[in-house]
Amino acid sequence: MWIVGSEGFELWDNEFCRFMMDESDQVRTYRDLKVWQLGMEICTEVYAISRLFPDEARFGLTSQIRRASASVPANIAEGHARSSTRDYLRYLGISLGSLAELSTFVELAGRMNLANVAVLREIYKMIEEERRMLRGLCKALRARLGKS
Repeated sequence: MWIVGSEGFELWDNEFCRFMMDESDQVRTYRDLKVWQLGMEICTEVYAISRLFPDEARFGLTSQIRRASASVPANIAEGHARSSTRDYLRYLGISLGSLAELSTFVELAGRMNLANVAVLREIYKMIEEERRMLRGLCKALRARLGKS
């Protein structure tokens, strides 16, 4: 996992993650959600790889790929904080849309040879896992709505 330090991105030893996360499986905040945790990991990886993009991509692809990656966990968090399941589902839908954007930008970065293809493939695999998890969470929340 990566974190932004004074010298840029540095390897993180997960100490902050252990501090912020309860060891139990109980969900108290959005930080306890594995789907949010993976979204944050994807975002930090995207920021790390996009630092290597050329300067001419700074206001184009670099900005868009970073915004899309940050939108995923941010909308999971905002949806979790909402007072209704319907609102939560709406924000998870926005996260899924941002994830589709991110997937497109990662593919574009590969086609434009802006980053190491092996690293982009790993990010893409993480995106696919995030998509699977988000869809599963949406399905569970829709089932809850059907029971009420």
